[in-house]
Amino acid sequence: MTSNCFFCRMISNDTKKEILLQNDLAVMIRDTFPVSTGHSLIIPRRHVSSFFDTTTEERVALMDLLDETRKDLDREFNPDDYNVGINDGPLAGQSIPHLHMHLIPRYKGDKDDPRGGIRWIIPEKAKYW
Repeated sequence: MTSNCFFCRMISNDTKKEILLQNDLAVMIRDTFPVSTGHSLIIPRRHVSSFFDTTTEERVALMDLLDETRKDLDREFNPDDYNVGINDGPLAGQSIPHLHMHLIPRYKGDKDDPRGGIRWIIPEKAKYW
């Protein structure tokens, strides 16, 4: 745990009211600034900045919780599709230096033309068709 890390403080909080799903190595919360209804974050309990620094066990736990989160979102919000993403490092847009995976529910009509998905992080290179 790092005392100045938002996610470490949230995970160690005794009330754990933000944590909606969890396993031994990871937790799931809803994003504070959601892109869509149900936008969720899957976060390892251990303070680690990069996905590439996780252990095999942590990766399995993160993927298990990703699957469980999707099932939960399907039941609660019934989205049509999903975006899954990790901003790995500051130049990739990571604003909190504690690994977190975004699971973003997508709904028919939420964007006029959703083609290209995450490619739109660099708009001038997004439209390849």
